Amino acid sequence: MGFIAVIPARFGSTRLPGKPLLDIAGQPMIQHVYARAQSSRADRVFVATDDQRIEDVVRGFGGECLMTASDHPTGTDRLAEVADVLGLAANVIIVNVQGDEPLLPASAIHQVAEMLIAHPEASIATLCEPIQDASDIDDPNQVKVVKSRSGRALYFSRARIPGYPTSAIGAHYRHVGLYAYRAGFLRDFRTWEPTSLERFERLEQLRALEHDCLIQVDVAWESIPPGVDTEQDLVSIRRHLENPSA
Repeated sequence: MGFIAVIPARFGSTRLPGKPLLDIAGQPMIQHVYARAQSSRADRVFVATDDQRIEDVVRGFGGECLMTASDHPTGTDRLAEVADVLGLAANVIIVNVQGDEPLLPASAIHQVAEMLIAHPEASIATLCEPIQDASDIDDPNQVKVVKSRSGRALYFSRARIPGYPTSAIGAHYRHVGLYAYRAGFLRDFRTWEPTSLERFERLEQLRALEHDCLIQVDVAWESIPPGVDTEQDLVSIRRHLENPSA
């Protein structure tokens, strides 16, 4: 069983307008992300966008692009439309690759897909990493995950996980926002209203947990570098890709 990778990409961004098309080492950011996805074991890679400028750029470098509706509240809803446009069977696996992570290891993409293949009872697979910096434990921008011994997600939170002291470095896990889904789950998910925990935490994966869906979590095989959220992130990644040996 293979999988496809989909990169939702919007032109609008509060902090960095036109983020997918920002230049990094002579290429638009979306091209770097697309190349990472192509380096994985994905059968096909698509960019899903609602902006003609992004489609033109993607097709210009030879990528596959799907135009989708402009009113999707989340990237997950955009993926559900992709599943419909492509006519995917319910068991087909789709990996949602964030369009602002030009340093994402290709191994992470096929890792989440293989997790979902290995756990047919799960609806979603995702990754985590041990938190090594104590300041991240109380940082609401660092989403924490609690998982069972078998790797099932028990909860996700922006808050400190109760009962885990700051001194317990390595006991806290940072959630990595890379997901594998089944196409049938995506079609169901978009029909569900946001749940109370989702609204409180601002984490849509809690909607799946509140509907009793199983989420499989594993520690990433490779370290996941940060994406591009701010101008400083962009400067840092430009510096890295323009002079990787520095």
